[in-house]
Amino acid sequence: MELNTNYTENADNPHSNSPFRGLGGRATLTIIKVGGKIVEEPESLKQLLTDFSLIEGCKVLVHGGGRSATALAAQLGIESKMVNGRRVTDEEMLKVVTMVYGGLVNKKIVAGLQALGVNALGLTGADLNYMRSEKRPIAEVDYGFVGDVKQVDADILSDLISKSVVPVLAPLTHDKKGNLLNTNADTIAGEAAKALARYFEVTLMYCFEKKGVLADENDDDSVIENINPATFEKLVAEGIISGGMIPKLENAFEALKSGVKTVVITRADRIHLLSGTKITL
Repeated sequence: MELNTNYTENADNPHSNSPFRGLGGRATLTIIKVGGKIVEEPESLKQLLTDFSLIEGCKVLVHGGGRSATALAAQLGIESKMVNGRRVTDEEMLKVVTMVYGGLVNKKIVAGLQALGVNALGLTGADLNYMRSEKRPIAEVDYGFVGDVKQVDADILSDLISKSVVPVLAPLTHDKKGNLLNTNADTIAGEAAKALARYFEVTLMYCFEKKGVLADENDDDSVIENINPATFEKLVAEGIISGGMIPKLENAFEALKSGVKTVVITRADRIHLLSGTKITL
């Protein structure tokens, strides 16, 4: 992936005097990715936004909204198709996810954060041209209008964050040819984290309804504390890790390889604890 890398650490560095500098002298940044019913049910969304507002330092929120998209599609008579945790997006489904991700879910989150005194700004990849992608080539599966990220303008995001703006990123990118593309929210979070790792000391947290990755899906306390590439392969082979958790962990490993300091998978109400499943190399 190409990245905008026109950033140097010098007197013109917008973060050089940040009050949120980490031990290495760079500002700390927490990127929280949330999805599922957490952002789609009023009570869990309210709690999430309250907890998120209390996180110290610079921060970014990345959201999904797949259940809402599936529900709206059903109401409109549009079939939802998933392959390996990824949504197949034909032309009609693209309209649905654009309405849900870029509209309803994103703006509800932004409005909720503004009510808490957080100066949030909702963005798709097309806004400010901050994330460009290309339509995924047809291979064994034709995913339709799904984008693979090719470029992140980290300067734009960094500049917003340095001005105390909190970006709220929807899982939509664009190809700079006038087309929006559905892009997995975990990928959005991972690519943003990798790009911003040049500027900040980044902690990336993937949040969902469980305390972490579970050894037994029926036991909420069976959290696997650490997962590295070897244990990941073993857990996938055993069927313990499957579905959408596979691309989530693949994105986590890629983020760590690209300079992200910490990756954690946890429950949304535990984001202040940094507890859950820690992903390592």
